[in-house]
Amino acid sequence: MTTVTISAADVNKLRQQTGSGMMDCKKALTEANGDFEKAIELLRLKGAKINASRADRETKEGAVVTKISADGKTGVILGLGCETDFVARGEGFTSFAEKCAEIGLNQKFEDIASLKAAMLGNTTIADAIIEQVGKIGEKIDIAQYAFIQGEAVVAYIHSNKKNGSIIAMNQPLNDTIAAAGKQVGMQIVSMNPVSLDKADISEEIVKRELDLAKEKARQDGKPENMLDKIAMGALEKFYKEATLLNQEFIMDGSKKVSQMLDGVSKGLTVTAFKKVTLG
Repeated sequence: MTTVTISAADVNKLRQQTGSGMMDCKKALTEANGDFEKAIELLRLKGAKINASRADRETKEGAVVTKISADGKTGVILGLGCETDFVARGEGFTSFAEKCAEIGLNQKFEDIASLKAAMLGNTTIADAIIEQVGKIGEKIDIAQYAFIQGEAVVAYIHSNKKNGSIIAMNQPLNDTIAAAGKQVGMQIVSMNPVSLDKADISEEIVKRELDLAKEKARQDGKPENMLDKIAMGALEKFYKEATLLNQEFIMDGSKKVSQMLDGVSKGLTVTAFKKVTLG
């Protein structure tokens, strides 16, 4: 078998195509006897091996990105996780996250599995992630992803880039509604609601909260005939803490979030929200 001479130009070409290190590219081309497609596959396999060896590593760092359609009616939020802050701060890392989010938005994917199966250039996003692992040398993955639709979609990303939210509202987007949406997005990141409104809390959770409140009141020595009333009061407190529209608005504690929105525009409300947190 004839050995092909691997030139610096060949190595640089492969590096430009894959973003892998010079030595990794030279080794892959040498093993592939100059075959670029085979070399790319070898680099991908290298990434898969790294990914497998680091499968138990935690991806507590990363970047949260959002994309919203030109008409403001659809949007996605994506959290790309990695092991270290150094990698998370890299321009290429965030750029890769944004490319994935753009595909999710354009093709309206509603879950991570569908997104990972989509094509990014000549490969799937799942394989592209493996290639990124090969380049970076640490575990990365799409940790969280959500697609959302509404009359107006607004996103908020916290300054640390590791927390973000996206909301849908029931009235067409304008500057005033966009500003209110940003405030609600900040509320979600800060106060971590578990659902939108009281009706969205499952019966199972309601029963659990009532039972816990009754048991606590009983242990505190409250009369048995008062337990139901005490439990209902505790449930109302739970709603105020756990449901977005019933939470106290962080910028004005005299109002609930629902009241703030109605004051911005009569009948304005949030119809859906998603939060992404890394770490």
